[in-house]
Amino acid sequence: MSTYRLEDLKQYSDMLRTRGGEAVNVRFVEPGDTEELQHYFRSLTTRSRYNRFFGALSELPKALLSDFLAVGERERFTVVATKMVDGFETIVAEARYAFHAETSTLEFGLSVDDRWQGHGIATALMKNLECRAAALGAEHIFGDTLRSNETMISLARKSGFALVNHPDDWKLVRFDKEIHVAPKDIPCASWRLAALSRQADSPSASA
Repeated sequence: MSTYRLEDLKQYSDMLRTRGGEAVNVRFVEPGDTEELQHYFRSLTTRSRYNRFFGALSELPKALLSDFLAVGERERFTVVATKMVDGFETIVAEARYAFHAETSTLEFGLSVDDRWQGHGIATALMKNLECRAAALGAEHIFGDTLRSNETMISLARKSGFALVNHPDDWKLVRFDKEIHVAPKDIPCASWRLAALSRQADSPSASA
């Protein structure tokens, strides 16, 4: 991530559209989002929080909250999807992803506010994560979910992911998708530019 200027995170924001055409802004989380992020997780139903974290949490514990806010550390990133609701920027979804350079894979997890589920936000967010994965040089993007989470499993299938057994936990299922897109063909403009910049700065490019 060294080629991306973390001091200017706003340049890596993306505007997505819901199924009904409403605008949703996806950006990296910022320190000022701390209270709003906690409010978002507290507002999720118990079932949604359990599906997201595979356990019973009422809010983000202090250590996990710190991890969520540490954008870029150890190639781990958190983004929030926001909408203007009654004049206020409101978090309606979130995603956390990690790039594993040794395996050229990007791992992610996400959630959508229960009140905004069914609007196509998760589908659009997953497409955006594919752009981010391609920009980082990932060859595969994957996530894990509970076998009982039929909504996420259905979403993964519709988004072109293959379902495979989780290597370590029988209660989970893994969904995986190969990344074929070249940097110049990445559909998200900001991530296409980031990928081309990374490509230009790589040692092989100047060899």
